[in-house]
Amino acid sequence: MTTPAAAAVLPPLALGRHQVWPPVVLAPMAGITNVAFRTLCREQGGGLYVCEMITTRALVERNPRTMRMVAFDGDERPRSLQLYGVDPEVTAAAVRMVVEEDLADHIDLNFGCPVPKVTRKGGGSALPWRRRLFARIVRAAVAAAAPAGVPVTVKMRKGIDDDHLTYVEAGLAAQDAGVAAVALHGRTAAQRYSGTADWDAIATLKQALDVPVLGNGDIWEADDALRMVAHTGADGVVVGRGCLGRPWLFADLAAAFAGRPDRALPTLGEVATTMRRHAELLVEWLESERDGCTDFRKHVAWYLKGFPVGSELRRSLAMIESLMELDDLLGKLEGDAPFPVELLGQPRGRTNSPGKVFLPDGWLDSRDDDMVPEGAELADSGG
Repeated sequence: MTTPAAAAVLPPLALGRHQVWPPVVLAPMAGITNVAFRTLCREQGGGLYVCEMITTRALVERNPRTMRMVAFDGDERPRSLQLYGVDPEVTAAAVRMVVEEDLADHIDLNFGCPVPKVTRKGGGSALPWRRRLFARIVRAAVAAAAPAGVPVTVKMRKGIDDDHLTYVEAGLAAQDAGVAAVALHGRTAAQRYSGTADWDAIATLKQALDVPVLGNGDIWEADDALRMVAHTGADGVVVGRGCLGRPWLFADLAAAFAGRPDRALPTLGEVATTMRRHAELLVEWLESERDGCTDFRKHVAWYLKGFPVGSELRRSLAMIESLMELDDLLGKLEGDAPFPVELLGQPRGRTNSPGKVFLPDGWLDSRDDDMVPEGAELADSGG
């Protein structure tokens, strides 16, 4: 068992001119990692907080919803933006736009999304199979970002399935193209979010590359991050589902990487305060109390997981339309109820079953075909 002090020797994560400490990255999650949620998490501890996935075509075409999604708080540094693209030319145009209009300080390229609407277009976790197309996209992004010194990273999965693994070859290609770091989710696209993440694959990639490697998958608690780093030699961690309804996880991670044993175990009353803050930030960002409260509803179950809250009260909280209504309902919670420690280390968010990966016709036939699939570029953002 690794002690917190064992991981404290990690240096800051170097991404170009940016030094990230602790070496922790909030993974982009559709409908979750907006300005409000990132602010809430940043209030807990340091790290790199990535916005929702932005499609290159939607950005270049200045889709109104997409332009709203690339907004950052004034004190958010470095500003981290994840791009999804399948066409090297469109990707380059999007990166140039980010650079010329100073939209972000760091760009991450998405090659890990397993969602069918993405993979059936040849994008996300399907794309590294077409190794020449993958390399062209990464090189185009790095070249477009280079004049402004904006670092580019890639995030990917192990491969399409166990018979079509690509992560080592793709990692080496990304490194050759000039990326600042590579993040690996230790699952295949076919696994989706099922089973357990393969940390051995992260260790293998770390041994193969010279650039920093970040590990992603099954980090439910801060001590999981320490164990991952000890097991894999990774230079940092990427956290996704583990922070849903638990933004204080970033305070735990900051403590863990500083070698401190303290961990947050908020009472239900303290969780209620965080919930109110989250809803308030959403209202402020969306400039609409109703829209902010509606967006907050999906977070209620995550926040209350394991706490003694009746089904009727849970249902009412998940249907709020105003902050006043939220305040009234939060006041009915048992504020001194202790944190349900029996849930520590348990999965959160999506835990679906393995499934078929939808791919373009003939996608697996040739690894060296670098043609862009017809209609591959998505017109909207968010995954």
